[in-house]
Amino acid sequence: MKSFRRVFALVMLLLAAVTIAANVYLLNTGGSSFDEVKVDIKRVQRELDSGSTDVSQHSFITKVTEYSPQDKEFFTRPGSYVCYEANGRIYRIDYTQDDGSGRYRMLVAVNVILGLVIIVTAAVFMYIGRKLIKPFYRLSELPYELAKGNLTVPLKEGRNRFFGRFVWGADMLRESLEKQRERELALQRDKQLLVLSLSHDIKTPLSAIKLSDQALQRGLYTDPEKLMSVYASIGDNVQQIEGYLSQLRKTASEELFALDVNMSEMYLSELMSRIKALYTERLGESGTEFEIEPFSDCIISADPDRAEEVLQNLMENAVKYGDGVSIRISVTKEEDCRLISVKNSGCTLDDDETAHIFDSFFRGSNVGSKPGSGLGLYIARQLMRKMGGDIFAVTDENSFTVTAVFRS
Repeated sequence: MKSFRRVFALVMLLLAAVTIAANVYLLNTGGSSFDEVKVDIKRVQRELDSGSTDVSQHSFITKVTEYSPQDKEFFTRPGSYVCYEANGRIYRIDYTQDDGSGRYRMLVAVNVILGLVIIVTAAVFMYIGRKLIKPFYRLSELPYELAKGNLTVPLKEGRNRFFGRFVWGADMLRESLEKQRERELALQRDKQLLVLSLSHDIKTPLSAIKLSDQALQRGLYTDPEKLMSVYASIGDNVQQIEGYLSQLRKTASEELFALDVNMSEMYLSELMSRIKALYTERLGESGTEFEIEPFSDCIISADPDRAEEVLQNLMENAVKYGDGVSIRISVTKEEDCRLISVKNSGCTLDDDETAHIFDSFFRGSNVGSKPGSGLGLYIARQLMRKMGGDIFAVTDENSFTVTAVFRS
């Protein structure tokens, strides 16, 4: 905002300087003096003495008229003139002299024009500052507020709507982050309550096992039937604890992320166009051959944003773990489904690892030093299942193919 104000002040100073310079120039540029007019008259008189004159050759002479008795207005016609007798004839020499009125009109016109320019420029700068710069300055604080976790204050859109789509998208981002934080807090609370509940429930069978163990160590049970009963009780308590642990493991492995899906319909070509726009230039710069094989367009049932996210995850996986030679996308039809396959060359994944690539935090033996969390394909599977589809992978001799199944 300060930079904009400095530019505004600089432009105003420049226009003011131009106005002052124009006024100084016009005021210092004088009109013609009467001496110059007299010189022109003398020249015309000499020419009349010689027999002819050319008015166009003189700056201040407008007309040379010979006297005629029929011309009743010869001496009364308005204007500045002198009479001169040459060769027995009387001539009227009309002349003009700049009295400063033209220069004054020019000065007024220049000042009016420059004044309008200054007013219009100031108005434009004030409009831009108020309608564009000031709202954008307020929006520039959004990243800092989001970084600090201030997610509760909504963004207000001005009436000018210059930043309508930007404000709408930024507010959606804020709401999404706020909802995600609320879901994460709720998930953490539920998991904490579950852990507390299970830890409390485990105490009972664990205490029973401890008591049975102490009794057995002291030899309190000598009756074989009683011993068998104690052993059976220990076995039941162990199974009960295993059940609690199994439930804990299942809860820990389920729904790592709260993934919302808003189902609708979209054209397959729209989804392919998005992926093509994202990766054509990028892969071209890296030298990777990228091709989307011809397909028949149709309507698929999916969340457009989530469907794009799934294919992006598949593409990123192909870019990261392929050999960089080629990546191809193909579409096939099976019954009421469309199978979108992303195939990359250079597969080094073991066959027995393919079944686990969709597990959370799983990373194959081919990752090497490449960064990653092992969640890309896990998220893709969760999203596909929520959209009523599926996803699977196939390992060939020198390629790796992941296929997402969309309902059409």
